[in-house]
Amino acid sequence: MTRLPPQILILAGSRGGADPVAQMAGVERKAFAPVAGTPMLERVVEALRAALPEASLTIAMDPPDSPQSRMIVDRLSQGGNLTIMPPAESPARTVRAALPADGGPILIATADHALLTPAMVRHFLATAPEDGNAAVAVATKTTIAAAYPDTRRTYWRFADCQVSGCNLFLLSGEGAASVVEFWAALERDRKRPWAMIRRLGPLTLVRFALGLLRLDQALKRMGRRTGTRLAAVDMPFAEAAMDVDRPSDLTLAERILAERILAERLSQERAAC
Repeated sequence: MTRLPPQILILAGSRGGADPVAQMAGVERKAFAPVAGTPMLERVVEALRAALPEASLTIAMDPPDSPQSRMIVDRLSQGGNLTIMPPAESPARTVRAALPADGGPILIATADHALLTPAMVRHFLATAPEDGNAAVAVATKTTIAAAYPDTRRTYWRFADCQVSGCNLFLLSGEGAASVVEFWAALERDRKRPWAMIRRLGPLTLVRFALGLLRLDQALKRMGRRTGTRLAAVDMPFAEAAMDVDRPSDLTLAERILAERILAERLSQERAAC
């Protein structure tokens, strides 16, 4: 699954209706909201290009309406190897439309992952099993709470860990389509772990409710349902689990990036001494 470079897909579609993050930032859609002075979408593209400079990149999004947004897309296109595709009716359907015809690997990210770094991308790709059909990045509650004890996340509670998704996925092989079809069935329950687990069968639901289901067991059961090999990649970066869904997330991302920029500047100054 780690044949490189994979194709890259960035999901930048909107879910319809007014987006509170876009409204707070005064932009037409969330992907263009600036974080520490740079649009979120641009930050994601920069991180992915730095990690995988030879990879072809596709952004799934509706054409921008405002001149300012068109300028952002034009600027990103100047980096080369970038195409724009229209989003489907859901993220899973968009991924299905973007799957490589040859079964090659495709890395999926989201435009609201403003804190994504090249190190996160490299760790995910290096750690994903080579013989799998799908890998998903997760961060444990222990990792997140140690760095940001006051942040709110949606956690999956398993017998051996509590994890939050990191909006990084890797798909490969003929089984990738089966994974995406199952994903499409789960999408409406994405914020309700109980409802998603119920789709794996009553016994699995009971074990989950009793706190007896391990993460690896859940992945094996899902793999049997889809006829694929699935894996979760533990991310040692708390920020990997922090997308920008709410105005409070935007405020937190601004603070984290300001601290990151200051730390980099101080490091450069010390190196110059």
